[in-house]
Amino acid sequence: MRVVAYARVSTEEQGLSGAGLEAQRAAILAECERRGWALVESFEDVGASGKDLKRPGVQAALEVLSRGEASALVVAKLDRLSRSMLDFAGVMASAQKQSWALVALDCAVDTTTPAGEAMAHVLATFAQFERRLIGQRTREALAIKRAEGVRLGRPSAIAPELAERIHTERATGATLRQIADMLNEEGVATPRGGSEWRPSSLERLLRRDR
Repeated sequence: MRVVAYARVSTEEQGLSGAGLEAQRAAILAECERRGWALVESFEDVGASGKDLKRPGVQAALEVLSRGEASALVVAKLDRLSRSMLDFAGVMASAQKQSWALVALDCAVDTTTPAGEAMAHVLATFAQFERRLIGQRTREALAIKRAEGVRLGRPSAIAPELAERIHTERATGATLRQIADMLNEEGVATPRGGSEWRPSSLERLLRRDR
């Protein structure tokens, strides 16, 4: 099986020292040798936070996988890929849609095996739980603002919590239609106080935030 590797360290010092990256590289290479996988390309991000997927290295790795040039993404530790469960769920969704596997050596996530796939689905379930909690908190925060008399009809920008959520969903591969459907299903009001989100309005909001 052809695989790509991804490694990350959060500070320039770690990257320059090589300790963090070397440990990750060694673990991935050992696993590839053990299982007879062909490592076709490696990607790294140095001095990058794991709070989201807005990193050139991980985006390049995902692009290679989306083109079908490799069959799996291998990371030494799941938090090197991302510390966000929502991002993990997004990567899992992309992997299933594009037919490639995800392997994290530290937590038994390995969608090439039944047990590893089950573990991945457990984590994805918790990510969905987190997603619903965020939606609930968003609705409650907006309801409190309305109760306090805050005008929500024509704000210059959407609530920061909601903006962050929309950007996260978009960064993990969700389409504008999927995001709109999700917000409508959860009953999240639009910035103008409406009840229906549309892909075109999401596109305008994202462009304005940028």
